[in-house]
Amino acid sequence: MAFELPALPYSRDALAPHISENTLNFHYGKHHNAYVTNLNNLLGDETRSLEEVMKDTAGDAAKAGIFNNAAQVWNHTFYWHSMKPNGGGLPTGAIAAKIDEDFGSFAKFVEEFKAAGATQFGSGWAWLVLDNGKLKVTKTANAACPPTEGVTPILTMDVWEHAYYLDYQNARPKYIETFLESLVNWDFANENLG
Repeated sequence: MAFELPALPYSRDALAPHISENTLNFHYGKHHNAYVTNLNNLLGDETRSLEEVMKDTAGDAAKAGIFNNAAQVWNHTFYWHSMKPNGGGLPTGAIAAKIDEDFGSFAKFVEEFKAAGATQFGSGWAWLVLDNGKLKVTKTANAACPPTEGVTPILTMDVWEHAYYLDYQNARPKYIETFLESLVNWDFANENLG
């Protein structure tokens, strides 16, 4: 059975003006879709789940193409859910308490998350993860992702240039600030926190 491009959890114009419909037409409609197409071309009919494909191919140089495409399908799907229209701002619920407990304050979390996104050299991701019961901010290069590293992803922010360049050009820090202030989906974070 072939993998399919997962539906966005909102319309392509729903994140405007922070992320434009034009960006989503390219990022979701072209980039994310290309990863799905490439993965299907590499695997043909597949009975494993996307997560199984990722775990079975992670770290295997001979299967890097399969891993990169599978992980990018997974990463992007997780990213779309990490945002919502009218998102951002202060977290509520269990995630708010856990951030205060593990980072000392929301401001400290914001500082670490911004730094992870801004200092990821080249393409990659900034993550909020749960590692042995403690929230941490991490970053990964290219297609690398928490599910293959033994930690639980809570939120992610894509810092590949195609995620923001049409709207922010080279101002990655402005995109990161906008993600936190106006886009981040704390409801999704609470669901992932369990």
